[in-house]
Amino acid sequence: MPGPASNRIPDSPLARMHPMAKIVGVCSLGLATLVWPDFTLGLGIIVALFIAAALARVLRPFSGVMLGFGIPVTLMLLFIQGCYSPRNTRVIFDLGFAQVGLEGSLYAARIVVTLLVFLGSFYLTNKTTYMGRLVAALTQIGVPSKIGYLILASLNVVPQMQRRIAIIEQSQHARGLETGGSLISRVRAFLPLLGPVVLSSLTDSQERGMTLETRGFGIRGVRQTSYLEVVWRRSDTVVTILFTVFLVLALVLGCLSRTGLITLAIQWGGRA
Repeated sequence: MPGPASNRIPDSPLARMHPMAKIVGVCSLGLATLVWPDFTLGLGIIVALFIAAALARVLRPFSGVMLGFGIPVTLMLLFIQGCYSPRNTRVIFDLGFAQVGLEGSLYAARIVVTLLVFLGSFYLTNKTTYMGRLVAALTQIGVPSKIGYLILASLNVVPQMQRRIAIIEQSQHARGLETGGSLISRVRAFLPLLGPVVLSSLTDSQERGMTLETRGFGIRGVRQTSYLEVVWRRSDTVVTILFTVFLVLALVLGCLSRTGLITLAIQWGGRA
């Protein structure tokens, strides 16, 4: 079976984990953050995701995605919710033209950490999982092969387009076409790329469809086999149980907190 390193994925415990265990982790972490009464649990999960990214040797691209998405979204939501949310009753500080409210800011922080947990966990899953193993794992649990192929094609379309654009851009640059310079020059250089990219994508789709048809992809009444064998190990069972228990505890504690039986949310300051 091809290992993670053979598919340009750094070898790590996260890369060796079963794809379905990672999917359970994505859902558990995201839902636990969603039901928690404040942003503190999500913030802790984000720190854990950064540690996992470092162990998986994808910390630099992971940080770029998280910061590139998190900083502008945080500033936007803090401004909108902090200044103009109807939830605001206590003021953190006065900007002059608007007052930043505590309740709106906390609500914005909760939204941001929830989005970042879903984004970060899914990004780690995508960067540490060979898509062929994911499709093979889905097929093993009974997902139809056609749905698995749709998932594989959807996840690969953007990387394939990026690689194709890079190749065509290098070819045109080697032929003397200027691809740098000002914004207008880049737009002019980008327009000639559209034709070859679209045509090559259509040709690739046609060839892929013919290949699948000749290999009996649509035959019914037979059990299809997979080139990749994805083995469920004992460590995957342990990780899946831990993720499930974590989600159940978060659901129970979150419900108890919402009913007022216990208090989990941190009481923050501010003036009325």
